[in-house]
Amino acid sequence: MPHPNDPSLRSFIDVDPASDFPIQNLPYGVFSTAANPTPRVGVAIGDYVLDLWELEQDSRLDVGPLGVFSGASLNPFMALGPKVWTRTRARISELLRADHPELRDNGELRSRALVPVRDARLHLPFTVSGYTDFYSSKEHATNVGVMFRGKDNALQPNWLHMPIAYNGRASTVVVSGTQVKRPRGQLKPPNVELPSFGPCKRLDFELEMGVVIGQPSPMGGMLTESQAEEMIFGFVLLNDWSARDIQQWEYVPLGPFLAKAFATSISPWVVTREALEPFRQKGPEQEPVPLDYLKQGKPQNYDVALDVSLRAAGANAPAGISRTNFKYMYWSSVQQLMHHASSGCAMNVGDLLGSGTISGPEKNQRGSLLEISWNGTEPIELPGGAKRSFLEDGDSLVMRGWCQGCGYRVGFGEVEGTILAAE
Repeated sequence: MPHPNDPSLRSFIDVDPASDFPIQNLPYGVFSTAANPTPRVGVAIGDYVLDLWELEQDSRLDVGPLGVFSGASLNPFMALGPKVWTRTRARISELLRADHPELRDNGELRSRALVPVRDARLHLPFTVSGYTDFYSSKEHATNVGVMFRGKDNALQPNWLHMPIAYNGRASTVVVSGTQVKRPRGQLKPPNVELPSFGPCKRLDFELEMGVVIGQPSPMGGMLTESQAEEMIFGFVLLNDWSARDIQQWEYVPLGPFLAKAFATSISPWVVTREALEPFRQKGPEQEPVPLDYLKQGKPQNYDVALDVSLRAAGANAPAGISRTNFKYMYWSSVQQLMHHASSGCAMNVGDLLGSGTISGPEKNQRGSLLEISWNGTEPIELPGGAKRSFLEDGDSLVMRGWCQGCGYRVGFGEVEGTILAAE
């Protein structure tokens, strides 16, 4: 059987070469339709969603207990482990191949199992057990450090020795398309004596990738590189909305709290680690050499192009404001997971790890408005004459990501959010 990543594979479903969802991708999500409003698990293929619950009921997919794909979450499937993930992806690939007649020539099953994506409502793809946000782009950390501490003290002493992170809120992780209300909080600009309470005035986005954990680890244990890698089910696009003015006042001495707790948006499709395998590459050179428990024996970064566009309130079209790449991350997702568990912290199926803001070495590769506008001192100009230092009510932000193969791309779709006024 051909490998699901084989670039020569073609589906009997016509897929545009520019589509994010060729047969080499097969990302998982949760969807429903007006005709069948019960959420269930599907796979994206071109402009369709393949209903895995229909295939499971028809005995075309056998992953274990019947009903794994009938619910509103990927967690039961992820819990079955990497061998089942691999076997299931290979079987789905087989069913969709142009040279395989089983689904191709079964018109009745095709009509039930293939849903036009325009008719589907996409839901949060998994139940988020816990959420941790890292701070692992050297370029981003350096930019922020220069802004607030000066060039000679840009990176804190611990930054080059371990992945820095904080624990966020799983309860406010939402799927793309969910509108985000402007948060409220305590505000204290440097030029006033006492804080006040009110709507955030410096609302920002953070361009990130999210790592979806598909296997648990025991409390008190540690993880090797191979164990950590096998626990990763896949990746999503992630926007960790940030209230910069709330954060500025609250973060000393324990770090972000309410400034990051009000919303985190993710894309609806989880691209599997296996689908990204052809795009694996070595990350930046790490100096000093990491401690033994963080050392990697093989490349753990991925060549994922990332794009951010902003449609200002009242504007007809969006404008590109950043283009960067996941490959720039100093600390890899595997290192983040190894570090997370190293104290004995138990990891759960459905845990979400945010990569941290992804910025590149060039000015047009900055992954937040804090950096793009240099803390508001260099507002960006948008089509129609609008300017932005931070997000305003009615603004809509879209992030996209993809890996470019030979004649195909493995993409993540998009994560979009529109800002609503605070109540």
